[in-house]
Amino acid sequence: MNMNGRLAVVGERFCFEEETHLTVHKTSVFFPGDGFIVYDPHGHLLFRFDSYGPDSGPLDELVLMDAAGKCLLTLSRKKPSLHQRWEGFVGERKEDRGPVFGVHRSSIIGRSSVVVEVFGDKGEEYQIEGSYSQRCCTIYKSLSESTSREPTAEIKRKVDPSTHVMLGRDVFALHLKPGFDSAFAMGLVLILDQMFGDDADVDARDVGPTLEDSSA
Repeated sequence: MNMNGRLAVVGERFCFEEETHLTVHKTSVFFPGDGFIVYDPHGHLLFRFDSYGPDSGPLDELVLMDAAGKCLLTLSRKKPSLHQRWEGFVGERKEDRGPVFGVHRSSIIGRSSVVVEVFGDKGEEYQIEGSYSQRCCTIYKSLSESTSREPTAEIKRKVDPSTHVMLGRDVFALHLKPGFDSAFAMGLVLILDQMFGDDADVDARDVGPTLEDSSA
């Protein structure tokens, strides 16, 4: 999965050579909170996710698609699971093909980080900390040779460049470090949205300390 310093979980074509800022819109196609559309820095549609239904409850399977509607990643919730475990499959889920990564909360009590394990010969581990509900969290890569970590992606509120006004939570930015698989990153966003959604009561249910908390 590591090719020329890249983490290609879904595919090399989704790994940008330079630091990249994607724009994510939480859309309402037919009903509120229906799905997501993602644009690249040039304004071109890159990914989309549609749930198509009035039920706002948790979903057990999510499908991330490209601009043409092709399935790139299938995300499946494991049941029963107190840690809210998810598995990611490249393309459509098939019986003869296992998951390429797994996601779970580190604890079922209080504020906890989210742990991401990428499977394979050269597996990687990541932690997601911050507040997804407030669109302020960071994906860190664990460095096996030390106890330190490095940020690989970040979810941030987006500011209108013309008015300098912070936009609502339905429009936010996904910042990617060079080489980090953008489809994989967006798959993690979909899972975080199922775990935490837009609940305003983030202190009790959201992920880990924010960057401001850790620097205090």
